Amino acid sequence: MEKLREKSEYEGNPVGLSKITATAMARELDRHLSSFITLFNQYHKHHWMVEGPQFRDLHLFFEEHYTQLHEQYDALAERLTVMGYCPTCHPARQIELSYIQHEEEGVFRIREMLQKDMEDEKTIAVELRKSIKLALQHEDFATKAILEGILIKTEDRCHHIEHFLGEDGLSIGLIATPDDILEESDSKSNGKSDSKAGKKAPAKAKA
Repeated sequence: MEKLREKSEYEGNPVGLSKITATAMARELDRHLSSFITLFNQYHKHHWMVEGPQFRDLHLFFEEHYTQLHEQYDALAERLTVMGYCPTCHPARQIELSYIQHEEEGVFRIREMLQKDMEDEKTIAVELRKSIKLALQHEDFATKAILEGILIKTEDRCHHIEHFLGEDGLSIGLIATPDDILEESDSKSNGKSDSKAGKKAPAKAKA
């Protein structure tokens, strides 16, 4: 196929942004675009792999997050085209540009997956604030507004994950290991109880 122009070639823009501003902010948006796509794929994996007593809640929870991320990285890519630049689309180049790393292949405990997602969301929030500050310096108020809207939802996702990681819940499936559950079952079958409280010892919670 014949290229109309190179990926890095500046086309100009119809909204009155200088080339200096468009180039500086396009670089920021491209980093966010690649990082959001990375997290989008990771949430998809967690959506597919989640299991256990809270399967349905977490299955839908992850779906809600990757759906929102898709909308956000689409907005970032659209803003790049407004500025006169082509968004980075090749997966290999997106991996290079992303400031977060997709987790390794394989299956992990649900709690570990959630912790990884929360750390990545926090990293994104920190990087978004840097770009918002830069947009203000360049007087690119539209990009600043877009990034601020994305930041609010990013912080919400991070906060919601924190709630899922709370140790006080109705189900021990999220916070206990199979060995913990077996230990409790053995205690019940042997008639063991907590000598001080007169109750059976609760299963250990693994943070």
